[in-house]
Amino acid sequence: MQQLLFKPNTNKIENIFTLEIESVLPIKDFTSIELFAGAGGLALGFEKAGFKHILLNEINKDACKTLAHNRPEWNILEKDISQIDFSEFLHKVDIISGGFPCQAFSYAGNKLGFEDIRGTLFFEFARAVKETQPKVFLGENVRGLLNHDDGKTLETMKSVLENIGYLVLEPQLLRAVNYKVPQKRERLIIIGIRQDLAEKGEFVWPKAYSQMMNLKDALKKGDLYNCDVPLSEGAKYPINKKKVLDLVPAGGYWRNLPDEIQRQYMKKSYFMGGGKTGMARRLSWQEPSLTLTCSPSQNQTERCHPDETRPLTVREYARIQTFPDDWEFIGSMSSKYKQIGNAVPVNLGYAIGKSLINFLNQIE
Repeated sequence: MQQLLFKPNTNKIENIFTLEIESVLPIKDFTSIELFAGAGGLALGFEKAGFKHILLNEINKDACKTLAHNRPEWNILEKDISQIDFSEFLHKVDIISGGFPCQAFSYAGNKLGFEDIRGTLFFEFARAVKETQPKVFLGENVRGLLNHDDGKTLETMKSVLENIGYLVLEPQLLRAVNYKVPQKRERLIIIGIRQDLAEKGEFVWPKAYSQMMNLKDALKKGDLYNCDVPLSEGAKYPINKKKVLDLVPAGGYWRNLPDEIQRQYMKKSYFMGGGKTGMARRLSWQEPSLTLTCSPSQNQTERCHPDETRPLTVREYARIQTFPDDWEFIGSMSSKYKQIGNAVPVNLGYAIGKSLINFLNQIE
């Protein structure tokens, strides 16, 4: 295995070292605050890794009900993050984590300071870090943040976090499918270590699992689950869309349709460039799922069941995100799909959580 080294003043990754996560156990109770907690994918993964949550903040009512229903012992604060004073947790928390929504900045210069990003949700994340001074922070976001505004947005975020006293490691794009998640989903992970602790330990990224999970692993009894997916509510296709998707084979998409139907179904998109491989897509048992969206039946991002011509059900969605079957979602059916689709896969959260536990063990 290669080793990941970081130099406190360079932020440069020289090589990649990966961690066998199953051997890592916390040597004490490490505490966590999670912001933008959603339906609990990251929080549940961190809990499995060994973190004790002292606060979870989320503004969506249904997501808060989901969290409270499944973990009544968690301290869940349903509130606009801008209205929360985090200073009571100063030096009382080991990590702050959260998937802050990516927002553009108005650039007045090459680099913006902490006060110049007010009004963005990233500012609220950075403010929570500044007010609590955790040993480590973790931010997660979509792949698009890497190139947002030609990379200026990410560089601004790194600069702001460095200015409030953190060594920001080179952000890593992690593929969930490498961590026992049966889904082609990518998340950008940003980790920062408080400057006074940066030389006391070595953060290493979790090692990719030896086996890639597919849709069969998600929905059938096997290595991931000890039973087939439970029956549950699910969306339905309109009659006309069902007639089209009836013609698509497992693993296929709109290109597998007769040309005349392609033109009718795709309309103007038929003449545009790009593969558009998510359109009229039927999943395959032998492949990981495409990245789940907030709706399994919305136009142009179909996620059709491999055998039956229907969208994935709520519980099938949850399994692809590696939620346990006893994790119940509260709200309307569309709200449940949205909560699940927006979540960090539980197993990805678990793998990252173990790497963070390993680092915190070292600095203790």
